[in-house]
Amino acid sequence: MTEQGDSPLAGREILLCVTGGIACYKVADLTGKLVGAGAGVTVAMSDAATRFVAPLTFQTLTRRSVYASLWQSTEQFESTHISASELAELIVVAPATADVIAKLATGLADDLVSTLLLARPQSCPLLIAPAMNTRMWEAPPTRTNVDRLRNWGVQLVGPAEGRLACGTTGPGRMAEPEEILAAITDLLTV
Repeated sequence: MTEQGDSPLAGREILLCVTGGIACYKVADLTGKLVGAGAGVTVAMSDAATRFVAPLTFQTLTRRSVYASLWQSTEQFESTHISASELAELIVVAPATADVIAKLATGLADDLVSTLLLARPQSCPLLIAPAMNTRMWEAPPTRTNVDRLRNWGVQLVGPAEGRLACGTTGPGRMAEPEEILAAITDLLTV
């Protein structure tokens, strides 16, 4: 195993946006792997995400405050939706639900995560890891939104095919943490 200083992610700053899907539990594993590789990870969560995994989980893993609301007070006055995205070298959305993909593709900013994504400096790469039911993934509006994001330079990892939380099998599973970690490493070491 390499030491953090030898890792290509050592000292890199990542903003991890967690949205509300059952795949949130896998994002805790991803967070641990990123921190273990020496990356600085700041987590922002949608309200729905906090119903699946508590912010305390990510605070413990990152040893940093977790942002879960546009209205959350900070120690210093700063616009969280601007400052958190300005510090990041890469923004990752995992799981990227159909909802957040639609918001991003249409410029809707009605919560912390969607506002952070809209306020992202264009020089900061964006990686999304879609996760949703197969019918949602294959729905024409989702396909259109994903195509629009790809045309704007947004990178995707997944979704994978497999058993979904609803009991069906098909495309829509969030990529595994190791696959997302590899995509992050590729984007930050280009």
